Amino acid sequence: MKLVGRVWRFGDDINTDLILPIPVVPLPLEDRPQHMFRANRPGWAAEVRRGDILVAGRNYGMGSNRPAAQVMRDLGLACLLAESINGLFLRSCVNYAFPALEVVGVHEAFDEGDVAEVDFEAAVVTNARTGAVLHGSPWPGMAIEVLEAGGLIQQLDAAGLLHPVGWAPD
Repeated sequence: MKLVGRVWRFGDDINTDLILPIPVVPLPLEDRPQHMFRANRPGWAAEVRRGDILVAGRNYGMGSNRPAAQVMRDLGLACLLAESINGLFLRSCVNYAFPALEVVGVHEAFDEGDVAEVDFEAAVVTNARTGAVLHGSPWPGMAIEVLEAGGLIQQLDAAGLLHPVGWAPD
C-alpha cells in the first residue's frame, strides 16, 4: 500500500475529545467528519482533501475510546503518522481500517503542506520536498489483514462469524 498526500501537522497529546467532540458522537456517521478538530482548528475539516495525511507528535489519540479513527477515515485522510500513538487509539485504527504508523522523527521531518510518500506495509515515510526518509513500526500481518478486509467487522462478516440480530444457537 503506497500513499502520497499533503501533510497537516498537529502537536503532542492530541486527545480523542479534540478529534471527535462528545456532542458529535450521536450525530449520523456522515455528519461527524465535518466537526473534527472544531475546538482547536475551526474550519479545518472543510480544508482537508481526500488523500491528505495527518502528521502528529507524541501520544496521539489519548483519551476515551470513541470512534475517532473512523471519523478520520471518513473525512478522507489517507493515514496518520505520529511519533507515538496511544495503544487504545491504534487498536481503533486497526478495527476501522485506518492506516496509522508510529515513526520516530516524523513530526520534525515535515512542515504543514509538505507531501508525504508512505510505503505503509514497509513503514517507510519520505518527505518529497526534503528527501528525508524515516522508518517506522510496521503493522503485524494480522493487523494488515484487517486493514485489507476494510475493518474488523467486515473481516468477521466475510468469514461468516457475524450473525443477524435475533439469531440464537440451536
